[in-house]
Amino acid sequence: MKAIRALALGLLVLPAACMQANTAGTPVSASFLPAMRWDAHRPEAGDWTRALLGALRDEGAVLASTVPSDVDTFCPGYADAAPQERVAFWAGLFSVLAKHESTFNPKARGGGGQWIGLMQISPRTAEAYDCDLPAKSGLADGKANLACAVKIAASQVSRDGAIVADSDGDWRGIARDWAPMRSAAKRDDMAGWTRKQSYCQG
Repeated sequence: MKAIRALALGLLVLPAACMQANTAGTPVSASFLPAMRWDAHRPEAGDWTRALLGALRDEGAVLASTVPSDVDTFCPGYADAAPQERVAFWAGLFSVLAKHESTFNPKARGGGGQWIGLMQISPRTAEAYDCDLPAKSGLADGKANLACAVKIAASQVSRDGAIVADSDGDWRGIARDWAPMRSAAKRDDMAGWTRKQSYCQG
């Protein structure tokens, strides 16, 4: 079963127009995307997922090669997962974090306009991480906002070796920049969702 799931997730690297063979060997047109929390909530969901997966394979590639010390809380099968499954997990985690940051609103502004977009990133932080943003829409562009979030998380998680906290209970990784990760109730909601996804089953 794991091999079948890994093969399916491997299709993520193929263009949507590619053909996927069914069990009888007959090619059928298919575009596979792993489950995200924003599915069925926004018309841009598919575009966001594809952009997020692309960012995770590019500047965020270090995330899939890292095994955070607290990853079992969010994804029990992560340590033994195929690379495609690890990428899918990180994408899923960003999608459920976006629920708590912006309720999937790409134009959301918090803190009196201090934090912007899906992942509520400040312009100052985006500049510090040299995020590539559209001149007109900036952080209000959903795909660019997610790509910027990936750059930030890749730096923090790879440095700290944790998603939320270290052995001393200090905030680390994603929790450095995203407050919902510091809320036990919200963290439990996020972990509860990612743990149920096929790419975290092991």
